[in-house]
Amino acid sequence: RFLQCRGPFAKRRHPLVDSMVVSEIRKCIDEGIEFQGELLNFRKDGSPLMNRLRLTPIYGDDDTITHIIGIQFFIETDIDLGPVLGSSTKEKSIDGIYSALAAGERNVSRGMCGLFQLSDEVVSMKILSRLTPRDVASVSSVCRRLYVLTKNEDLWRRVCQNAWGSETTRVLETVPGAKRLGWGRLARELTTLEAAAWRKLTVGGSVEPSRCNFSACAVGNRVVLFGGEGVNMQPMNDTFVLDLNSDYPEWQHVKVSSPPPGRWGHTLSCVNGSNLVVFGGCGQQGLLNDVFVLNLDAKPPTWREISGLAPPLPRSWHSSCTLDGTKLIVSGGCADSGVLLSDTFLLDLSIEKPVWREIPAAWTPPSRLGHTLSVYGGKKILMFGGLAKSGPLRFRSSDVFTMDLSEEEPCWRCVTGSGMPGAGNPGGVAPPPRLDHVAVNLPGGRILIFGGSVAGLHSASQLYLLDPTEDKPTWRI
Repeated sequence: RFLQCRGPFAKRRHPLVDSMVVSEIRKCIDEGIEFQGELLNFRKDGSPLMNRLRLTPIYGDDDTITHIIGIQFFIETDIDLGPVLGSSTKEKSIDGIYSALAAGERNVSRGMCGLFQLSDEVVSMKILSRLTPRDVASVSSVCRRLYVLTKNEDLWRRVCQNAWGSETTRVLETVPGAKRLGWGRLARELTTLEAAAWRKLTVGGSVEPSRCNFSACAVGNRVVLFGGEGVNMQPMNDTFVLDLNSDYPEWQHVKVSSPPPGRWGHTLSCVNGSNLVVFGGCGQQGLLNDVFVLNLDAKPPTWREISGLAPPLPRSWHSSCTLDGTKLIVSGGCADSGVLLSDTFLLDLSIEKPVWREIPAAWTPPSRLGHTLSVYGGKKILMFGGLAKSGPLRFRSSDVFTMDLSEEEPCWRCVTGSGMPGAGNPGGVAPPPRLDHVAVNLPGGRILIFGGSVAGLHSASQLYLLDPTEDKPTWRI
């Protein structure tokens, strides 16, 4: 941590660094006592300097160390250590290689590896198509040949399909203007979000009567809204659709057969293309744990109840998501008497007589409601935020938990949590704690957080982005 290696290519601590001082630092930290001393350090260019260091432990109310404050003061030192070994030779060789590649010298490229002895088709379809969009963009700057190869639209489509999945690429193909932009441009904008901007959309029609606590989801380029809480807490059971592919989009009330009982505080999820699934909520007679499925493209569209065996407790304000286009996952929520839940259940809708299965875990996140579940990386789910239980109290949360359902024994992992054991905190500025927000999974496994109920003077209008696939996840605004 204290720059004890000299030069960018040093493999071990410099011999003039006093190992006794380093041991004393470690001992003071372990025993919770203050340290003061000097240690030889090095700048990035290898020049020496003395680091006058002071480490002071800070104690909490229960007399345990919560933080350690470090104060350092650098002092120039007159020690002649000679030139930094190995740097000039290595830099010259790297500069020579890159200058040759930039000039497009294929002989130099062949001398480095056998990549350029392959045909353009093999390089594109067998090698480049397996890279991530960021890597393909980087490769394009190596030499002229790779630059030309990475301009191929078929290659970029394969890259996007491998990185984001076939379903995502099919949806992107239906987006108005996608063909005009091209796959290379789409990959760049969705990876960097450089062109992301809000645009106010004027729509016709209306959702009447007015309501709150409804549920909505996207089905391709259509937004579907179901149910909600009307006047005098009246549970609603109507369905509305907004087609964003239309030149003049407008809300349309869809006449469906056999609608579920009215409800609010439920979840609505998309499964397998145009199918929708509703679970739980609060109805006229109390909390619900029923499941209804609707094929939006059927003629006429009809809600169908799924009688799953061993259902979870009736609940509202839970969270749900879908996996593989066939499986419904439900987590947490509020049960009778306001009891918060922390369980996670899975229902496979592809089988004739589905059975609810609780996903066992040795440890579960604190009970909560108003949180979100998102799918990333194929079979991984991410939980964020909500109103979480902490002892006898309930607090808004900005915790992040993940679970890999492809494992034989799936378990919750804490990416970041308020006081969770072993929890780390992603870099960047984390979203303020919140509930009733929206989470959207983007191509590449990234999760976008927006809105919700945020306490104090914090704004709920900022967008936050987290990539849980990174080694060190970082929040970005």
